[in-house]
Amino acid sequence: MEQKRQNKDKDFNKNLKELKKIYLNLKERYSELPSFDELNKDFQIEKLCKTQTDFLIKEIRKIILDKFFDYLKFIESLLNPVTESPLFVFSIIKKIDAPKKESLSEIYKKISSLEFEIIKLDLNYSEDQEVKAVIKYYKLWQEIKKELTNTFSLLEKEVEKSNTKNTSYLG
Repeated sequence: MEQKRQNKDKDFNKNLKELKKIYLNLKERYSELPSFDELNKDFQIEKLCKTQTDFLIKEIRKIILDKFFDYLKFIESLLNPVTESPLFVFSIIKKIDAPKKESLSEIYKKISSLEFEIIKLDLNYSEDQEVKAVIKYYKLWQEIKKELTNTFSLLEKEVEKSNTKNTSYLG
């Protein structure tokens, strides 16, 4: 069992080295690309070492977009909840004041505005266009990440404040 795990670790490390090597080759041709480590820190692109592809940059773009759309869905559930939304969403919604709602709406618009661009990229592969997209999305993520962190920190404080008020009543 231990031997099997060690072999998996060796394979993973070998594949990860190969992935980094391929990415470095891309970075040498497109110097504006973020470093492998920067992308990996935000988007966990190392999981691509399990994937065999001739279109690494396209796969990286897809991983980045997966994260964008996960947040898009969550923000949408806060801005426009439906009955199928998780229950905790409804407790958060009560705490969203106008400035927080505006911030979330702006982030939502930024992410959703990428839809047509994504469709065009999927329909017509171009390494140059894929690279430009990865650079653009990485920069956008850095901007959005700050906004999300700030907004969610404020929301978290509001929810915690509300929870402590509710737990102090003993009936």
